[in-house]
Amino acid sequence: MDYQKEYERWCELAKGDSDVENELAVMAGDSARKEDAFYRNLAFGTGGLRGVIGAGTNRMNIHTVAKASQGLADYVINNFPENQRKIAVSYDSRIKSDVFAKVASGVFVANGIQVAVYPELMPTPCLSYAVRRLKCCAGIMITASHNPSKYNGYKVYGADGCQITTQAAEMILEEIEKLDIFADVKTSDFADGLSNGRIAYISSDVYTDFVEEVRQQSVLSANDTIDRNVAIVFSPLHGTGLKPVLRTLQESGYTNITVVREQEEPDGYFTTCPYPNPEVREAMSLGIAYARKGNADLLLATDPDCDRIGIAVKTAEGDYQLLSGNETGMLLLDYLCTKRIENGTMPKEPVFIKTIVTTDMAQRIADNYGVKTINVLTGFKFIGEQIGLLEKQGKEKCFIFGMEESYGYLSGSYVRDKDAVNGALLICEMFAYYKTRGIRLTDKLEKLYQKYGYCINTLYSYEFEGSSGFAKMQSIMKAFRDNHLSVIGGRKVKEMLDYAKGIDGLPKSDVLKFLLDGNCSVVVRPSGTEPKLKLYLSVTANHKNEAEQQEKELIQAMNQYFQRKD
Repeated sequence: MDYQKEYERWCELAKGDSDVENELAVMAGDSARKEDAFYRNLAFGTGGLRGVIGAGTNRMNIHTVAKASQGLADYVINNFPENQRKIAVSYDSRIKSDVFAKVASGVFVANGIQVAVYPELMPTPCLSYAVRRLKCCAGIMITASHNPSKYNGYKVYGADGCQITTQAAEMILEEIEKLDIFADVKTSDFADGLSNGRIAYISSDVYTDFVEEVRQQSVLSANDTIDRNVAIVFSPLHGTGLKPVLRTLQESGYTNITVVREQEEPDGYFTTCPYPNPEVREAMSLGIAYARKGNADLLLATDPDCDRIGIAVKTAEGDYQLLSGNETGMLLLDYLCTKRIENGTMPKEPVFIKTIVTTDMAQRIADNYGVKTINVLTGFKFIGEQIGLLEKQGKEKCFIFGMEESYGYLSGSYVRDKDAVNGALLICEMFAYYKTRGIRLTDKLEKLYQKYGYCINTLYSYEFEGSSGFAKMQSIMKAFRDNHLSVIGGRKVKEMLDYAKGIDGLPKSDVLKFLLDGNCSVVVRPSGTEPKLKLYLSVTANHKNEAEQQEKELIQAMNQYFQRKD
């Protein structure tokens, strides 16, 4: 793309958003800034769109959102009969999320497509639920999940409530690429759509039914006694989780809940936590301070679109320990299996689904309970797809749990994406169940490590900004493939799995997994939503110190590839 010509075209034609117009004027004499904003179109894939908010083809703005919406509308028109053309819309607390939701809705209506939109910001799992509940052919969620405030995004869902498949993404992208961003996009006014009935607000009954579906995921029997008066601190991290999480927990009997006041209200600038990700200690620090002050038992925090959840638990020493996504997921899997077997609700052919970058220790736990493990590519949409396949076989109830290391969990088939509302309920139930019996979650976790081996799972991200960074990422992935590594960090490479070739019937994906001696592994993949390469290390050893030393050796060995100057 000739970025200077495209910039000049935008200066002439990009109207309707004063922020975009002002930024175009500001970048007039800054060629580097112009190049970064216009050197390419914002990438569209199975994760939809995600990028920095601002002016340009490589940015999130009303024009790039409208173009993507026109492409989705054309895809719907080409693949669904007129009486099925209905799209559900939801949005989170991010900057311009409500604006982008209205712009997208206006494009759909202009193309003769009915729109069902939530009347207020709602979590991603509520969008997944609405798609299926309202029999929509597609859905969109305006969110950039846990990214910093400068980002926003546009997730696309299929009729099954999953984020779109690779094939659907390619078909939608093909439609998008046919379009001129200014000449070929049909638009209409959101308010007009409401008045003429082409846009309708999603009723409160749908939200109520979602909450009830979550509550039904409890695995307690009538004979199980638990103390629901555990002291809980909760933070929605300025996002969408406040109302659904509080309502679900309170209706389930957990009423001793303190909300982190400074993070209670929606705030797209995430003033108190610049990186609103429960994986990050800094995002949890205010909640931990609340927990210490109130001597709480448990801290919960959900990300802005409330599909991820992180926790901290009080230790025997009275301090608070953050649990990783893998640790929380392993505890939940073990708890669900134990209670289902105890209460006679374990299906005959139980299935557990996890991503390939999620700890392999979870599979060993599943094996112990006779539960089949299905490994899928990174992204909860692939877990959702597997639930759909089970449904087609009449085995939907065989699914008992899905997890990914990035703090995503699901224990039911009512939605087809990770659900932090579901996660919050299960975590509180598990915590209260064990506490009633005098067991700390940290002690339970230690017992799992004693049984299955001490396991450390770490994630490292390496940023590569701009066009040169994109080329560098490709070069690094090529080097890993070409060098045929036989040893990493002193551990023998037993096998290299190249998912770009297609493995176990999974879609082809630019992911490499090195299986090492001793139940260790290394996974390298480009992020699907950010200019980053991600490195996942999984180490199993007899004890913590040995595992930590092995992890150090692995990261030192891998860093030479990520920090090369060429």
